Amino acid sequence: MIAAALDTKSRLAAILFSIVAAVLLGGLVVGLTGANPISVYLEIAKGAVLGRGLDETLARSVPLVGMALAAAIALRAGLVNLGGDGQMLIGGLAAALVALYVPVPGVARAVLALAAAICAGGLYAWLAAILQLSLGIPFLIASLLFSYIARGLTSYLVRYPLRDPATGMPETYRVASGARLPAHIFDLPVSMAMIVMAVVAIVIVVNDRSGVNGFEWRMTGLNARFAQYSGVNLSRQTQRVAFLSGALAGLVGALLILGQQYRFTDGALLAPGYTWSGLMAAVLAMASPIATIVASVFFAALQVGGFSMERALGLPAVLTWVLQALIILCLAARPILFRKR
Repeated sequence: MIAAALDTKSRLAAILFSIVAAVLLGGLVVGLTGANPISVYLEIAKGAVLGRGLDETLARSVPLVGMALAAAIALRAGLVNLGGDGQMLIGGLAAALVALYVPVPGVARAVLALAAAICAGGLYAWLAAILQLSLGIPFLIASLLFSYIARGLTSYLVRYPLRDPATGMPETYRVASGARLPAHIFDLPVSMAMIVMAVVAIVIVVNDRSGVNGFEWRMTGLNARFAQYSGVNLSRQTQRVAFLSGALAGLVGALLILGQQYRFTDGALLAPGYTWSGLMAAVLAMASPIATIVASVFFAALQVGGFSMERALGLPAVLTWVLQALIILCLAARPILFRKR
């Protein structure tokens, strides 16, 4: 118990060090542009939490938390899932097809669309795990290559057989209002997508802290050989973790389609870069689910504040992406800078 507490303190110290060091380095980068770093950071903070900025931060946090947890689940068990883009695309398209063409009432159609997205994304990641187990192709390579296949396949489908001819964009027909996820619950600034993601996050945190699966995943991530000697079926665990990671990415695609975009548009799911921001959040949090959620919300606020800063000061919002990268680089450099005797 004492060792676990010390490990938690060490992780928190590493995360805080990375953020503080990145903020200082980012301030130097901003200073080179001729702007005042303090004004820039204040504008980012105000844009993320004041007025409409808070609503935008919460909305952006939903897919970011989902993709970050998808990466964290895999990392916890010693897998690196680089195929979040493909799994999100497959899940989003599956949700759109069910919401558009399955002849059931609206609410049931939305539920079926979410279930289809979960299954489609999970199975797509599971195929990458099967390639690792059967052919020895590393999961991170197979999952990444599958993303390119998913990108090409979904692009072809929405440009030709599934395209809405009434628009000039490569996109499907618009999902009917009855099959959409409510944007507000009881007139509160809380969407159904937020509630769904909150429930998923709670389940993941509880499983990680108290579940047998969570313990086995942590043990495998620390030492796979020891976990195997302890009785863990690594083959079955790899398939299960890959499926759950992909299922969560597919769910994110469905939440974006049914809760925000209301149709599948070629490239729209990938443009915000949720997969890679989520992966960075998971790495920053060292795959701890609670810390991953916090890091995801922090990155969402950083990105939303960056857009506000761009409008107010005329500086490019890409500076916030530079800050994210600096945080991860500082985290990676910490063991070398503070090498234990």
